[in-house]
Amino acid sequence: MLADPVKAAFEHKYVREKFEFYGLGAKVLREATKEFFSKNGYTKAEKLGELSLFLWNLNEREYQQVVVDLLHKFANKLKKEDISWIEQLIVSKSWWDTVDGLAAWICGTYFINYPEQIIPVTGVWMDSNNIWLQRSALLFQLKYKRKTDTDLLGNYIERLINHKDFFIRKAIGWVLREYSKTNPIWVKTFVKEHSLSGLSYREAIKYI
Repeated sequence: MLADPVKAAFEHKYVREKFEFYGLGAKVLREATKEFFSKNGYTKAEKLGELSLFLWNLNEREYQQVVVDLLHKFANKLKKEDISWIEQLIVSKSWWDTVDGLAAWICGTYFINYPEQIIPVTGVWMDSNNIWLQRSALLFQLKYKRKTDTDLLGNYIERLINHKDFFIRKAIGWVLREYSKTNPIWVKTFVKEHSLSGLSYREAIKYI
């Protein structure tokens, strides 16, 4: 058995006792997952949602981490209608360790493939008052670099700029910091023209 009770207890405490763990660690988990799928094969694309929701409902946090990795591998296979169950994953058992991967890797790829879905879907997320959907609306462009829609990014940041939640403020700073690697002038100007929280500001200017 690969489970490590000591590590599991530490991870349980680290996430404020929100989730239970086997204590596998990322490297061990990915090696075990790779071995499993190597022996048994990957699920068909049309079954991704069914498998993802099944694993997501299991107790230990490693199952949700497996889902994020699996969807990252098959993000280009997602269909337009799959965003409905991906949204379920974002709002269920929500914490940064799953939401960030779902937002930047899975949703990021999804919206590149279905750009007509960006405004209808992320607009609803922004209006939802759910911090994890709002964080996802900020972070889905995290890896877009020169493909970043700065008008949309700027608008979403402005709408959340006075938000009190740590995870929203952190996301604002993070996405600005990441984009500063591509367009430091835009980020520097945006920061100068907007009154960011201290956390967002420190993150945003880290590389400029």
